[in-house]
Amino acid sequence: MSEPEQTEQHLDFIRTRVKTDQESGKNDSRVHTRFPPEPNGYLHLGHAKSICLNFGIAQEFGGLCNLRLDDTNPVAEKTEYAEAIQSDVRWLGFDWEDRFFHASDYFDQLHAWAVQLIKEGKAFVCDLTFEEMRQHRGNLVEPGTNSPYRDRSVEENLELFEKMRLGEFVDGSKTLRAKIDMASPNLNMRDPVIYRIIHQAHPKTGDKWKIYPSYDFAHGQSDSLEGITHSICTLEFEHHRPLYDWFCENLGIHHPQQIEFARLNLNYTVMSKRKMLRLVQEGHVNGWDDPRMPTLQGMRRRGYTPQSIRDFCEKVGVAKRDNVIEVELLEHCLRHDLNLCAPRRLGVLDPLKVTLSNYPDDQVETVDAVNNPEDPDAGTRPVSFSKHLYVDRNDFMEDPPKKYFRMSPGKEVRLKYAYYITCTEVIKDEDGKIIELICEYDPESRGGDTPDGRKVKGTIQWVEASTAKACEIRLYDRLFKTPDPDKVEEGGDFTDNLNPESLQTVDTALVEASVPDMETGKPFQLERVGYFCIDPDGKDSEKLVLNRTVAMRDSWAKANK
Repeated sequence: MSEPEQTEQHLDFIRTRVKTDQESGKNDSRVHTRFPPEPNGYLHLGHAKSICLNFGIAQEFGGLCNLRLDDTNPVAEKTEYAEAIQSDVRWLGFDWEDRFFHASDYFDQLHAWAVQLIKEGKAFVCDLTFEEMRQHRGNLVEPGTNSPYRDRSVEENLELFEKMRLGEFVDGSKTLRAKIDMASPNLNMRDPVIYRIIHQAHPKTGDKWKIYPSYDFAHGQSDSLEGITHSICTLEFEHHRPLYDWFCENLGIHHPQQIEFARLNLNYTVMSKRKMLRLVQEGHVNGWDDPRMPTLQGMRRRGYTPQSIRDFCEKVGVAKRDNVIEVELLEHCLRHDLNLCAPRRLGVLDPLKVTLSNYPDDQVETVDAVNNPEDPDAGTRPVSFSKHLYVDRNDFMEDPPKKYFRMSPGKEVRLKYAYYITCTEVIKDEDGKIIELICEYDPESRGGDTPDGRKVKGTIQWVEASTAKACEIRLYDRLFKTPDPDKVEEGGDFTDNLNPESLQTVDTALVEASVPDMETGKPFQLERVGYFCIDPDGKDSEKLVLNRTVAMRDSWAKANK
């Protein structure tokens, strides 16, 4: 995958730092990054920004990027998540080659380093509960107080730590803590926990370990072991950087440079794994891959393309302060890519029958339809045409206003790729609902040209009645009805802002005969309607299920001209 060339004047602050380090010969001019998610949930759009940044920088500076799973908490981690992470990174277009690692690969070394810290008097076994530790920790204006177990001898600490490893103590009864400074203005430096007891089998290491390193202890050392030069992470880890540095310096190991950037925040969306888990568990969405979710699995199922997500991440750029990005920008990037690559097809959501009174009764012909006007190499496809058709009910008005260019009695319109037709009669049922339009077609207007050269202003889509395929269409909208889902009244919850119309189902739709042959998940455009893709739910069933990827209108592009 090619990346846009970075010019010096357009380098963001991270790339500027990387360039400076490379040119100065730091780390032998190597550039080595990593993407290190915890396998405790599915990746979301925020992770996509980190993926694009870490792999992108490696590509731009002739370096390498690892994929590592920071699997230090077996209680929350699942093989399901680990497999999904790999699939998502590949889907976005990135390749870690042979550099796929786990923090658990280093458990033996991490344990040895913990023992080293104990021997050097820089770590101790603490009997305080987590609640008691919180009470001893102090706050931003008051220093903490030392644990009563802080001055244990090296010998006692080694003995207790070994018993922790052997599983002789229950969960939560003891921890191993770094001995740093309980009066530090940085709360993360107030004797942080580096090992805790967890009697839980690990997906990779099984029952070997009864103690597991904290994320803060494992993360930097894993970076070091892999030869990482630039440890790029989100802004919430800025206050963890002194601890990252302390471990590397006190262990005397290779010391990568941690650099923080603002995480991606999108309006009308939540990016918290905890909140997304609630949405799934409480049934507000239909799983992690629900097309309304900002997970990469959900976006993929909805029809988002990898290119559109990469383009979005590039446009958002890298910032030093948190901000909120408009979802319209994401949708703009999606429409731009789909306009270039998505095949075109015909379909109507609310079918209205059309009978061509002057068309031969038994004749069925084919017309050539363009697959993609943006791609001449995409060619054309045959579409059936006959006396009996369907148009969209929204494209007809019995008593239209001025400058109405779609169907109405006596007004000529063009059926795209086919003929000019004129409505001559409107048929209604006993309740006055329009159920059929009787029309005449001009046999000399095939393809949109006539011998007399006349033109019509209205062009509408249609499907042929006998070959059309029925389908269920799921119209997805924003999951939340307010830009900031967390903005609620006192005592409220972010779920109070869920949009009750985020999913609407249309079960009357008809599409042209070729649509069932489309690849599941691959987006296409129903002309004049929007972009859609086949959902796995309907691929092999009697009735197709289509997900609307995005509507046609691009308000962001218009607003930013």
